[in-house]
Amino acid sequence: MTSLGRRAVLGAAALGAAGAALGASAGTASAAGASGGSRLPVPAVVGHRGASGYRPEHTIGAYELALAMGADIVEQDLVITKDGHLVCRHEPEIGGTTDVANHPEFADRKKTKKLDGKDTVGWWAEDFTLAELKTLRAIERIPANRQENTIYNGRWEVPTFEEVLKWADKKERETGRKVWLHIETKHPTFFIEQGLPLEPPLARLLKKYGRDGRRAPNFVQSFEPTSIQRMKKLVSCPGVVLLSTASSRPYDFVVAGDPRTVADLIKPEGLKWIAGFAQGIGPTLDLVIPKDATGKLLQPTTLVKDAHAAGLVLHPYTMRNENTFLPLDFKRGDDPNAYGDAFGAFKTYYATGIDGIFSDNPDTAKLAAEDFRASQG
Repeated sequence: MTSLGRRAVLGAAALGAAGAALGASAGTASAAGASGGSRLPVPAVVGHRGASGYRPEHTIGAYELALAMGADIVEQDLVITKDGHLVCRHEPEIGGTTDVANHPEFADRKKTKKLDGKDTVGWWAEDFTLAELKTLRAIERIPANRQENTIYNGRWEVPTFEEVLKWADKKERETGRKVWLHIETKHPTFFIEQGLPLEPPLARLLKKYGRDGRRAPNFVQSFEPTSIQRMKKLVSCPGVVLLSTASSRPYDFVVAGDPRTVADLIKPEGLKWIAGFAQGIGPTLDLVIPKDATGKLLQPTTLVKDAHAAGLVLHPYTMRNENTFLPLDFKRGDDPNAYGDAFGAFKTYYATGIDGIFSDNPDTAKLAAEDFRASQG
């Protein structure tokens, strides 16, 4: 069996579908199975907030393009409105991703709140009803880097998560292909503090659309492990713990007085603890291959091996094509916003044995994954 085939078996087993995985061909995984035996390739491509390298993130336009470009999974970040509707935004603060600043009727909504303990100024999803939020339009979050994306500013509204679920159902009927989702609860402790917990309405929607089971074609993810623990009590679909920099602490740990850092969670004992309630991890790429002070890649860590030993799959984040986001090894030329050697970077990360990767450029990620699988025989 090739190394890719062994990873496919391991990845599927970690998600509770070991029996199906044993019949999988090299380079595919049954990961959570999905109804109808849908399988994910290894490495899988996750469209990060859709195809956000080309469209304003978390819009139906970005999600549509991600699927068209071959993304195996499409990601949604969830926040909540004043009247309890889950909507897709990168953060509770919506000033950076919508045109709310151009709406004088909402000028008095701008305020300072503590987000994960830090004073943050802006407009907040939970201060708007869904009807009010629907009067806004999405804009490019990082226009200095992606000036071409700004042509789409104002084209799409903020989608509700239910609208995304309906969209996924429609695409499945049209294509005959399961639409996998990576669903993140954003700042869940913050929303508990606002009196608007994310997990119960998320579980209700997953049940309504038949995506709550062990074989559902979606993952539920969070940077706060306790959110995944709460979701585990409500639904059976696979959970993923997201992991930031090694020195950071999940905010729910900060609130609870838990002294552990991400560095503790990526040790074998920490990974074993995560495996008690989750099926995967989503580490930042620097936890897989760290960089030196210049941004040049160092040697890979043992995280992939250790996570697989604990029965966990790894979907690290985030690969982007622009020089400014690439390791020094793969930057090309002097323009930080020009594309570097993204294919070289993808090849390097795939070679570590990761099971998938989040990318703003799912077309590049997909081609690189196909090249990598071909190279593995």
